[in-house]
Amino acid sequence: MSSQSAINKDVFIPSDERMLVAVEVRRRKKKRMSFLSPVSKGDYATFICVSVTDTRPHQLIISKVKRFSGASTFTRTSQWAVEQLRQVNGINPNKDCPEFDLVFVNMVDQWVASSAAEKCILVQILYRACQTHWEGKSGSLVKTNRQGAHQVPEAGPSDSSPLPRTQQARRKSLVVPKLPEFINCPSKLTRDASTMNLFIYRCKAFFNHLKNNMAAQQRHSLSKAGQAEARAAGGAVGNAVHRMNVVLGERGDRLTPAEDKTLGLVHAAHQLADNAHKRALKHGK
Repeated sequence: MSSQSAINKDVFIPSDERMLVAVEVRRRKKKRMSFLSPVSKGDYATFICVSVTDTRPHQLIISKVKRFSGASTFTRTSQWAVEQLRQVNGINPNKDCPEFDLVFVNMVDQWVASSAAEKCILVQILYRACQTHWEGKSGSLVKTNRQGAHQVPEAGPSDSSPLPRTQQARRKSLVVPKLPEFINCPSKLTRDASTMNLFIYRCKAFFNHLKNNMAAQQRHSLSKAGQAEARAAGGAVGNAVHRMNVVLGERGDRLTPAEDKTLGLVHAAHQLADNAHKRALKHGK
């Protein structure tokens, strides 16, 4: 099962949401660690996901999903309604790059996608989803406003009293929120976005995943081969040391009788020298 299918199954289907896209990312600038922060849960993979609720009125949601090391499931750690999104910054409008920023009402997230193609897929799908979401919201607000206009009678020429507070609050609530701004994004992802561009980026992302998997398998096989060579080299060294010990032991066994004979000859020579010295002294007298 792919990561996107697993994320959809673990996170969004139980919440009655439909996932539109999920892209693996890492932070472009690491956050400072606080001394009061809880114990770290270890390494983890982070995904930025876009989903829409199944219930009406549909809500467009941007989520941060993580899978911690040792865990078999994905966990949603934070989420934002698209109304909280103020800006999507593609960093470079002239070429496809993996860096992008998401600017919310009270925070800014700086990310790097696993590839430029995956970042382009996220930007294009998010742009289309925002357009569809705001068009639907504008239509429903216009319909509601018309219904309210039919229900509320118009004021007469002599009626100069302001609208009641409830009607003023209703009019304020009918104001369409501002569409998030997409800056430094190539036009092929926003204004000139097409299904063909999305298909091309999906193909690029697929081949990038395939290349990364092949590279990871190659590194894994090379590491295994290196371990096998190290074990073989270690075994060869151990065998050589063992043979040297055996040879030295055998040589030591052969040297022991020779050393005994040498000591005996030395002792006999000392005795002959003593006898010769005594005879010389005797004849000298």
